[in-house]
Amino acid sequence: MIITAMGSWNPAPGRLLEWHPTSAAQASAAAAPVDSTPPSFLQEDHLKAAWAARERGDVHTAYTGVATEIDGDVDTDAMSRALTAYVLRHEGLRCWFEIEGGAVVRHLAAPDVAAFDVLNAGESTDDDQFQRYVRHRFSTEATADVWPGFVVGVVARPGSFTLYYGADHAFTDGGSQALVISELADLYLLETGAEAPVPAEAGSHLVYAADERARAATFGPDSPEIAAWRDIFTGHDGRMPRFPLDLGLEPGERAPVRIVERHLLDKDSTAAFDAACKSAGARMSSGIFAAVGITDFELAGTAEYFGITVLSTRHHGDYGQSQGWFVNFAPVAFEVGGADKFSDVAALAHQGFERAKHIAEAPVHAVLGALAADGTLGSELAVSPNMLSYIDFRWFPGVGRDADTRAKHFTGEGSTSNASMWINRDGEHLYLVAQTPDTDVAAESVRRYHAHLAHVLETVAREGDYTLTVDHLVREPAGAGHLDH
Repeated sequence: MIITAMGSWNPAPGRLLEWHPTSAAQASAAAAPVDSTPPSFLQEDHLKAAWAARERGDVHTAYTGVATEIDGDVDTDAMSRALTAYVLRHEGLRCWFEIEGGAVVRHLAAPDVAAFDVLNAGESTDDDQFQRYVRHRFSTEATADVWPGFVVGVVARPGSFTLYYGADHAFTDGGSQALVISELADLYLLETGAEAPVPAEAGSHLVYAADERARAATFGPDSPEIAAWRDIFTGHDGRMPRFPLDLGLEPGERAPVRIVERHLLDKDSTAAFDAACKSAGARMSSGIFAAVGITDFELAGTAEYFGITVLSTRHHGDYGQSQGWFVNFAPVAFEVGGADKFSDVAALAHQGFERAKHIAEAPVHAVLGALAADGTLGSELAVSPNMLSYIDFRWFPGVGRDADTRAKHFTGEGSTSNASMWINRDGEHLYLVAQTPDTDVAAESVRRYHAHLAHVLETVAREGDYTLTVDHLVREPAGAGHLDH
């Protein structure tokens, strides 16, 4: 699987097939009673933001999707049965939400909603037409206020077909999207009588959401995890992390998203970089943060790295193959300016990242509530931080199977004031995807930043270490590559 821009997903032309609930299933879902299980914290934030966006008349882009290619003519009956099996495996997918008096209300439909009909929606003839079609479908159907909050479709042609799935972000995270396409493909193959692994049992996101609230209640203002957040933010003037270079935006301004993709290291160089991290007493994840911290220092003079990262919370239950939002956020901070070499920074980054994993045991909303109450954050609570995420896709259950190998993962593209990065490793390479503001200044700043980050990574992979430059106003390294997109 590779994360990419939605516009880079261009399946071959074919017949457009859509799966929709039967009329009886739609009626059952519409009449679903209120369920007392609260949304998870991130669901609640997302849903309130989505409702506000709708009130403003914004186009819905808060969805995420995945697609793959499957050999053979599509068996629509088998796909319908596979989709039924998929929904019955994941209780959270039977939910829809509404806002009443400013509160999020959950409705949980009965299992009988997992019944689907297939609709022939015409032909896809070229890339532009398909992009208009599928973006419209995602923005109008992958919403949380009418069941289902997801869409499933196929582009069918003789001998093969494209399978795609998209969901409102309320029902999914990046890990879930990496799981879903191979799970759907395996369920489909099993329904056709072909050999495929049976997906493992998956815990319910409703159980997770209730447990998250209970866990949050156990953390008070003086809990070590909240104290660690407070110390880090106090040391950074109570401000959320920003991208270190100019993005061409005024304070508080946002711009439409431009997706930037860049290859960083090939398979062998990635393994060499990994080995250099281990030699420094760090992991690959910490080494990535170290390289980013060095880039911040050498381009912007930032003597201490400070960022927010995304960490999985699936270890809190039997959620290894569950669908839902199973993440938390935590700050990562470590010194860079006093170090001479990458290996020194990597050791410090490892300490910072390990601290972040401990801090992340506290649900971030418990933390933010405490930091708002004591004034640590104040108006910064409304600021979206610059994010850095690292995922090693080699450990997901579907790895090595065609559906995963051929898969592409993409998100809706709204607006941003950041240049957050998702750095990913698979069996072939290390690469990054960034959501950047679509401004000329941002394009040049991000190009320069990514080129220097690649230079740091390449040097470590080639030489086993990297010597920091004292003068942070370094020139772009000779021969630095250009952005792929």
